[in-house]
Amino acid sequence: MEINHQLRILLAEDDPNLGLLLSEFLKKKGFDVTWAQNGDQALNFFVEGQFDLCLLDVMMPKKDGFSLAKDIRANHRQVAIIFLTAKAMETDTLQGFKLGADDYLTKPFSMEVLLARIQAVLRRTDTGKILPKLAEQIPLGQYIFYPLKMRLSLGKVDLKLTPKENELMKLLCENLGQPVSRSFALKLIWGDDTYFNARSMDVYMTKLRKILKDDPSVQLINLHGEGFRLSVEGIN
Repeated sequence: MEINHQLRILLAEDDPNLGLLLSEFLKKKGFDVTWAQNGDQALNFFVEGQFDLCLLDVMMPKKDGFSLAKDIRANHRQVAIIFLTAKAMETDTLQGFKLGADDYLTKPFSMEVLLARIQAVLRRTDTGKILPKLAEQIPLGQYIFYPLKMRLSLGKVDLKLTPKENELMKLLCENLGQPVSRSFALKLIWGDDTYFNARSMDVYMTKLRKILKDDPSVQLINLHGEGFRLSVEGIN
């Protein structure tokens, strides 16, 4: 997997405990995080640096998140913006989107949901620059996965994957040997983790296991209560 550059996130959050928690979590996930504790400081950081995404708390001292987003959009129309807020009123949500927000998360939220939303927003924006790039072909034991062509080959057998199967394979390959949580996969690929979407994902996972069954060294493992893991013997 090739990464063009470390993704840079501007985090504007005045709560010191939440700010530290979010900053440390995102850094562990491989992001370069700049944390501002008020709106004025955040705007200064934004003007002085280059960021791929802004996480903005709405209620902050000196400059609120909505005003900050307006100033950011005046300088940069393309950068992704996600609002973090305790406000759940429809009018506040609409105001956020009118200011050019890409997403809106109401506190409290789980870290995995935040990560899924960030990944989804970045996929919708400048993916060539922002997201890690998978190789055009990925060897998995005796299989070769072609994510751009949505194909999986085994010798002379060439299998066409459905869009959902291909997205799941990409996610599993991006995290090869590492657990992928059910909630994360559902949020990222289906948009939410409802019961019906979860059942749909289970069907697709069953299909992928059948597709991968001809090479015992490739294992798509169900982690009870956690999610899934794609493992290849000799690699992980």
